[in-house]
Amino acid sequence: MSDTFISELFSLKGKSALVIGGTGELCGQMAEGLAAAGAEVILVGRNEEKAKKRLASIEQLGGKGTFLAADITSRETLESLLKEAVETAGKVDILINGAGVNSPTPFLEISEEEFERIINTNLKAVFLACQVFGRYFLERGQPASIINVGSMSGVIPISRVFTYGVSKAGVHNLSKNLAREWATNKIRVNTLVPGFFPAEQNRKVLTPDRIDSIMGHTPMNRFGKAEELVGATLLLASDRAGSFITGEELIVDGGFASMTI
Repeated sequence: MSDTFISELFSLKGKSALVIGGTGELCGQMAEGLAAAGAEVILVGRNEEKAKKRLASIEQLGGKGTFLAADITSRETLESLLKEAVETAGKVDILINGAGVNSPTPFLEISEEEFERIINTNLKAVFLACQVFGRYFLERGQPASIINVGSMSGVIPISRVFTYGVSKAGVHNLSKNLAREWATNKIRVNTLVPGFFPAEQNRKVLTPDRIDSIMGHTPMNRFGKAEELVGATLLLASDRAGSFITGEELIVDGGFASMTI
């Protein structure tokens, strides 16, 4: 099997990918992988400085990228974002919904404000983006891939992240429903499920005792590295390699989900 076959199987040349949360650690690395595979990448986030650093890395890989700032919890802003993205790249073929916030607040102390903030960012924004971009994909009539970033807490209950878990469970359910809804329209919808990867949204909950518990439940006995999400991302993004994959939860967790006792 030649290198050419492999590169063509996962090639995203001529594709355009919009990565919501692309200024973050995990989705930023995923965006780099998409660019290395040939896609033009549009990073969406709030931190322009982080975006500049990520775009510099993308350029070093020979890729092409742009940054667009947006309030992803607003339908109007997402519609403007779609318009800007099409003006910038000519089209959008791949949507990644990866923005996320978390909090370690004990359940009885979670305020309505905190609950709404997490739900709005982690679930409502995904719901709205899927509506806005999903309508565009349907009207365009071309193959498209939506990758929603889930969480192990959306698969099984995980302590200390109550609202986060609720929001991610909603993302998982939404993804499966949309996969079923749009399967015959060549729009694939999948959930990429990272295990424990240190990132901005979870560092505050990674106390020493928490880390010990995670390692004791992870057969590989280590955290994931951001670049270890790239292979799964390319599989789900590629119309060729992932052509028959939709409605799936692709778990990248070092064996965490397979551990019982």
